[in-house]
Amino acid sequence: MKILRFDLDSWSEIVDALSKNKLRSFLTAFGIFWGVFMLVLLMGGGRGLESMLGNVFAGFASNSGFMASATTSMPHKGFREGRQWDLELRDIDRVRNSVPEIDILTPTNTRWGISAVRDNKKLNVSITGIYPDYLRVSNPRLKAGRAINDTDIAQERKVCIIGSRIVEELFPGEDEICGQRIQIDGIYYTVIGLSGRSGNGISINGNAETTVEVPFTTLQRAYGLGTKIVMLTYTAKPGYQISAVQDKIETVVKRAHSIHPDDPQAVIKVNAEAMFTLVDNLFNGISILVWMIGLGTLLSGAIGVSNIMMVTVKERTTEIGIRRAIGATPTDILRQILSESMMLTLLAGMSGITLSVLILQVVETAVNASGTTDGASTFQISFWLAVGAALLIALLGIVAGLAPALRAMHIKPVEAMRSDE
Repeated sequence: MKILRFDLDSWSEIVDALSKNKLRSFLTAFGIFWGVFMLVLLMGGGRGLESMLGNVFAGFASNSGFMASATTSMPHKGFREGRQWDLELRDIDRVRNSVPEIDILTPTNTRWGISAVRDNKKLNVSITGIYPDYLRVSNPRLKAGRAINDTDIAQERKVCIIGSRIVEELFPGEDEICGQRIQIDGIYYTVIGLSGRSGNGISINGNAETTVEVPFTTLQRAYGLGTKIVMLTYTAKPGYQISAVQDKIETVVKRAHSIHPDDPQAVIKVNAEAMFTLVDNLFNGISILVWMIGLGTLLSGAIGVSNIMMVTVKERTTEIGIRRAIGATPTDILRQILSESMMLTLLAGMSGITLSVLILQVVETAVNASGTTDGASTFQISFWLAVGAALLIALLGIVAGLAPALRAMHIKPVEAMRSDE
């Protein structure tokens, strides 16, 4: 843009003009600096929190739901309220035949408050019986070994996947853990995999770090559970919401077990899709709030720059008049004032970006080094966001200096000389 073009002499002139009143220039620039600093810092912090949460929930199907039995609260078909009932394996076929929108449907059984023993070391754990399909809902993110497969189910193998806390407590300092055995309720299980799930994520069957996963059929036989199941796990096919699918499953289950259709307590439902949507909406709201705060602060800073530049133009009326008298065109004056405004805002804005990026890098390094998340968390803003911020700063500089520049451009040499008398 020709109006904003300047050479080395122009640079020196701009620096001299801004240096005449250092305190005023600093205080004027601080508004822009603080606005950019807070905008980038808050955006980076929000991105980091979202990244940390994403690492915690990684591998968990967002379109999933869970259902378990509870005590009835309404009488129905001769049954009194307060009746205990259980889900059963036949419910799998009932639901699948009645609800075609289902993609994955798998049962799980869990025993809580039992001890896992190895040598003289003991740890309180939960043991969960699963089918391979369950791993498509909650990926174990294996650090070593393999997952439970169909052969393990068919042959009722005594194999298991163990959580990270179990590894720390029962196998301290050991490297080769897969292939070794642990004892649970008098039964020895061979470790075939080490789970990488975090205990900070979604915990449906208990804390993932202290959970032992075994083949579903193995658990059923070990504890004589027959056809009883503790929980149904399911996902919806693409294009269907889990909330609608979940209501249909509830209807089928209640009808099969003679439960009142309107009983609100007989069935426990967990909608993971709703939780993920809530988290997404939360971060979208945070992003909007961050932009509102940052842009509001930047706007107030730009107004401050414009006001100070207006004062500066008034103080330099005589100087501008002399420049006009010796041949400076209105465009030269416009270019000079806009350049000063842009330089002030750019220096302040780039300083804010630089400081915020340094702080975000320190935070990112500290968080990743602490091991509080399963994967690497990213707090830094993207390159294009930084470019966009720089362009926004430049635009603010033009807008802030436009009114003072137009006023300076219309100063007439004779009137400027007269105002000095």
